[in-house]
Amino acid sequence: MCGRFTQQLSWAEIHRLADLIGQPRNLAPRFNIAPTTPIEVVRAGEAGNELVPMRWGLVPSWWKKPLGELRSTFNARAETVTEKPMFRAAFKARRCIIPASGIYEWTGRAGAKTPHYFLAPSGEPLALAGLWEHWRDPESDASFDSATIIVGAASKWMSSFHDRMPIILEWSSTREWLRGANPVAHLHPAPDDALREWVVSTRVNRTGFRDEDQTLIDPINGT
Repeated sequence: MCGRFTQQLSWAEIHRLADLIGQPRNLAPRFNIAPTTPIEVVRAGEAGNELVPMRWGLVPSWWKKPLGELRSTFNARAETVTEKPMFRAAFKARRCIIPASGIYEWTGRAGAKTPHYFLAPSGEPLALAGLWEHWRDPESDASFDSATIIVGAASKWMSSFHDRMPIILEWSSTREWLRGANPVAHLHPAPDDALREWVVSTRVNRTGFRDEDQTLIDPINGT
Protein backbone atom coordinates (compact mmCIF):
# COMPACT_ATOMS: atom_id res chain seq x y z
CA MET A 1 0.00 0.00 0.00
CA CYS A 2 1.13 3.60 0.45
CA GLY A 3 0.94 4.85 4.02
CA ARG A 4 3.84 7.31 4.13
CA PHE A 5 5.59 9.49 1.55
CA THR A 6 7.55 12.70 1.02
CA GLN A 7 6.98 15.97 -0.83
CA GLN A 8 10.18 17.95 -1.33
CA LEU A 9 8.77 20.01 -4.18
CA SER A 10 9.51 23.27 -5.93
CA TRP A 11 6.77 25.30 -7.58
CA ALA A 12 8.87 25.69 -10.74
CA GLU A 13 9.29 21.93 -11.15
CA ILE A 14 5.62 21.06 -10.59
CA HIS A 15 4.61 23.99 -12.82
CA ARG A 16 6.74 22.52 -15.59
CA LEU A 17 5.63 18.92 -15.14
CA ALA A 18 1.89 19.54 -14.62
CA ASP A 19 1.41 22.79 -16.60
CA LEU A 20 0.08 24.62 -13.55
CA ILE A 21 -1.81 27.89 -13.43
CA GLY A 22 -1.98 30.27 -10.48
CA GLN A 23 0.49 32.26 -8.43
CA PRO A 24 3.76 30.59 -7.38
CA ARG A 25 3.91 29.37 -3.80
CA ASN A 26 6.74 28.53 -1.43
CA LEU A 27 6.27 24.81 -0.73
CA ALA A 28 7.63 23.59 2.60
CA PRO A 29 9.49 20.25 2.33
CA ARG A 30 7.79 17.27 3.98
CA PHE A 31 9.78 14.12 4.77
CA ASN A 32 7.33 12.02 6.78
CA ILE A 33 3.80 12.58 5.52
CA ALA A 34 1.19 10.47 7.33
CA PRO A 35 -2.55 10.01 6.68
CA THR A 36 -4.95 12.81 7.75
CA THR A 37 -2.23 15.47 7.39
CA PRO A 38 -2.14 18.10 4.59
CA ILE A 39 -0.63 17.25 1.20
CA GLU A 40 -0.16 19.07 -2.10
CA VAL A 41 -2.46 17.85 -4.91
CA VAL A 42 -2.70 18.66 -8.63
CA ARG A 43 -6.28 18.80 -9.92
CA ALA A 44 -8.08 20.11 -12.99
CA GLY A 45 -9.62 23.54 -12.41
CA GLU A 46 -11.90 25.55 -14.65
CA ALA A 47 -8.98 27.52 -16.10
CA GLY A 48 -6.32 24.81 -15.97
CA ASN A 49 -4.36 22.57 -13.62
CA GLU A 50 -3.94 23.90 -10.09
CA LEU A 51 -1.91 22.87 -7.04
CA VAL A 52 -4.13 22.69 -3.95
CA PRO A 53 -3.50 21.64 -0.32
CA MET A 54 -5.82 18.84 0.79
CA ARG A 55 -6.31 16.40 3.66
CA TRP A 56 -4.76 13.00 2.96
CA GLY A 57 -7.66 10.59 3.51
CA LEU A 58 -10.71 10.93 1.29
CA VAL A 59 -13.96 12.15 2.83
CA PRO A 60 -16.86 11.72 0.34
CA SER A 61 -19.31 14.60 0.02
CA TRP A 62 -22.15 12.46 1.39
CA TRP A 63 -20.34 11.49 4.62
CA LYS A 64 -22.45 12.37 7.70
CA LYS A 65 -20.71 10.48 10.53
CA PRO A 66 -17.72 11.70 12.61
CA LEU A 67 -14.47 11.75 10.64
CA GLY A 68 -12.94 9.40 13.19
CA GLU A 69 -15.18 6.62 11.88
CA LEU A 70 -13.57 6.71 8.44
CA ARG A 71 -11.14 3.82 7.99
CA SER A 72 -8.17 3.65 5.62
CA THR A 73 -9.42 6.07 2.97
CA PHE A 74 -5.86 7.30 2.32
CA ASN A 75 -5.61 4.53 -0.31
CA ALA A 76 -8.12 3.28 -2.91
CA ARG A 77 -7.66 -0.13 -4.52
CA ALA A 78 -7.34 0.01 -8.31
CA GLU A 79 -9.27 -3.26 -8.65
CA THR A 80 -12.43 -1.85 -6.99
CA VAL A 81 -12.15 1.93 -7.33
CA THR A 82 -14.85 2.04 -10.01
CA GLU A 83 -17.31 0.14 -7.80
CA LYS A 84 -16.81 1.10 -4.15
CA PRO A 85 -19.31 3.80 -3.01
CA MET A 86 -16.49 5.56 -1.16
CA PHE A 87 -14.53 6.21 -4.36
CA ARG A 88 -16.57 5.61 -7.52
CA ALA A 89 -18.04 9.13 -7.90
CA ALA A 90 -14.62 10.72 -7.48
CA PHE A 91 -13.11 8.29 -9.98
CA LYS A 92 -15.63 9.42 -12.59
CA ALA A 93 -15.29 13.16 -12.09
CA ARG A 94 -12.56 14.17 -9.61
CA ARG A 95 -9.28 12.49 -10.45
CA CYS A 96 -6.06 14.13 -9.33
CA ILE A 97 -2.29 13.66 -9.12
CA ILE A 98 -0.32 13.60 -5.89
CA PRO A 99 3.27 14.65 -6.64
CA ALA A 100 5.63 12.67 -4.40
CA SER A 101 9.38 13.01 -4.09
CA GLY A 102 9.44 9.44 -2.79
CA ILE A 103 7.46 6.80 -0.93
CA TYR A 104 8.23 4.56 2.04
CA GLU A 105 7.60 0.84 2.34
CA TRP A 106 8.60 -1.71 4.96
CA THR A 107 9.93 -5.27 4.83
CA GLY A 108 10.45 -7.88 7.54
CA ARG A 109 8.46 -9.24 10.43
CA ALA A 110 6.22 -7.28 12.78
CA GLY A 111 8.23 -5.54 15.46
CA ALA A 112 11.43 -5.58 13.41
CA LYS A 113 10.44 -4.02 10.09
CA THR A 114 12.99 -2.31 7.86
CA PRO A 115 11.92 0.95 6.15
CA HIS A 116 12.87 1.49 2.51
CA TYR A 117 12.70 4.70 0.49
CA PHE A 118 11.63 4.55 -3.17
CA LEU A 119 12.06 7.33 -5.71
CA ALA A 120 12.40 7.92 -9.43
CA PRO A 121 15.88 7.19 -10.87
CA SER A 122 15.87 10.71 -12.34
CA GLY A 123 15.08 12.26 -8.97
CA GLU A 124 12.07 14.13 -10.33
CA PRO A 125 8.73 13.87 -8.51
CA LEU A 126 6.54 10.82 -9.02
CA ALA A 127 3.03 11.42 -10.36
CA LEU A 128 0.80 9.26 -8.14
CA ALA A 129 -2.75 8.69 -9.39
CA GLY A 130 -5.35 9.95 -6.94
CA LEU A 131 -8.92 11.06 -6.34
CA TRP A 132 -10.26 14.10 -4.51
CA GLU A 133 -13.53 15.21 -2.89
CA HIS A 134 -15.01 18.33 -1.28
CA TRP A 135 -16.73 17.82 2.09
CA ARG A 136 -18.82 20.15 4.22
CA ASP A 137 -19.56 19.49 7.88
CA PRO A 138 -23.39 19.43 8.22
CA GLU A 139 -23.14 20.78 11.78
CA SER A 140 -20.46 23.49 11.69
CA ASP A 141 -20.61 24.25 7.94
CA ALA A 142 -16.80 24.03 7.84
CA SER A 143 -15.45 22.47 4.66
CA PHE A 144 -12.26 21.11 3.14
CA ASP A 145 -10.92 19.12 0.19
CA SER A 146 -9.43 15.66 0.67
CA ALA A 147 -7.59 13.12 -1.47
CA THR A 148 -6.59 9.47 -1.71
CA ILE A 149 -3.80 7.63 -3.54
CA ILE A 150 -4.80 4.74 -5.83
CA VAL A 151 -2.79 1.56 -5.29
CA GLY A 152 -2.64 -1.62 -7.35
CA ALA A 153 -0.61 -4.78 -7.82
CA ALA A 154 3.16 -4.41 -7.52
CA SER A 155 5.47 -4.59 -10.50
CA LYS A 156 7.76 -7.61 -10.68
CA TRP A 157 10.62 -5.53 -9.25
CA MET A 158 8.52 -4.05 -6.44
CA SER A 159 7.08 -7.45 -5.49
CA SER A 160 10.33 -8.35 -3.69
CA PHE A 161 9.47 -5.58 -1.21
CA HIS A 162 5.65 -5.55 -1.18
CA ASP A 163 2.74 -6.98 -3.16
CA ARG A 164 1.12 -3.54 -3.64
CA MET A 165 2.32 -0.16 -4.90
CA PRO A 166 0.84 3.21 -5.92
CA ILE A 167 -0.29 3.72 -9.50
CA ILE A 168 2.52 5.84 -10.97
CA LEU A 169 1.62 7.92 -14.02
CA GLU A 170 3.79 9.48 -16.68
CA TRP A 171 3.75 13.26 -16.34
CA SER A 172 3.08 13.38 -20.08
CA SER A 173 -0.30 11.68 -19.44
CA THR A 174 -1.45 14.31 -16.91
CA ARG A 175 -4.19 15.66 -19.14
CA GLU A 176 -5.50 12.20 -20.05
CA TRP A 177 -5.71 11.16 -16.41
CA LEU A 178 -7.31 14.35 -15.15
CA ARG A 179 -9.76 14.91 -18.01
CA GLY A 180 -9.74 11.83 -20.24
CA ALA A 181 -12.64 9.48 -20.93
CA ASN A 182 -10.76 6.22 -20.22
CA PRO A 183 -9.00 6.53 -16.84
CA VAL A 184 -9.10 2.75 -16.26
CA ALA A 185 -6.42 2.40 -18.94
CA HIS A 186 -3.93 3.99 -16.52
CA LEU A 187 -4.53 1.53 -13.67
CA HIS A 188 -1.56 -0.78 -14.23
CA PRO A 189 1.77 -1.37 -12.44
CA ALA A 190 4.65 0.93 -13.24
CA PRO A 191 7.57 -0.44 -15.30
CA ASP A 192 10.26 -2.31 -13.39
CA ASP A 193 12.70 0.56 -13.91
CA ALA A 194 10.34 3.25 -12.57
CA LEU A 195 11.86 3.26 -9.07
CA ARG A 196 15.11 2.87 -7.20
CA GLU A 197 15.43 2.09 -3.48
CA TRP A 198 17.54 2.24 -0.36
CA VAL A 199 17.15 1.46 3.35
CA VAL A 200 16.51 4.41 5.69
CA SER A 201 16.39 5.01 9.43
CA THR A 202 13.67 3.46 11.57
CA ARG A 203 12.97 7.00 12.78
CA VAL A 204 10.52 7.18 9.88
CA ASN A 205 8.31 4.78 11.83
CA ARG A 206 7.38 7.72 14.05
CA THR A 207 5.40 10.78 13.06
CA GLY A 208 5.60 14.30 14.35
CA PHE A 209 7.57 17.51 13.90
CA ARG A 210 10.76 16.16 15.42
CA ASP A 211 10.93 13.49 12.71
CA GLU A 212 10.31 15.75 9.72
CA ASP A 213 13.91 16.41 8.65
CA GLN A 214 15.81 15.49 5.50
CA THR A 215 18.04 12.95 7.24
CA LEU A 216 15.03 10.59 7.27
CA ILE A 217 15.68 9.78 3.61
CA ASP A 218 19.46 9.35 3.90
CA PRO A 219 20.68 5.85 2.97
CA ILE A 220 22.01 3.74 5.84
CA ASN A 221 23.97 0.49 6.15
CA GLY A 222 25.82 1.20 2.93
CA THR A 223 22.68 0.99 0.75
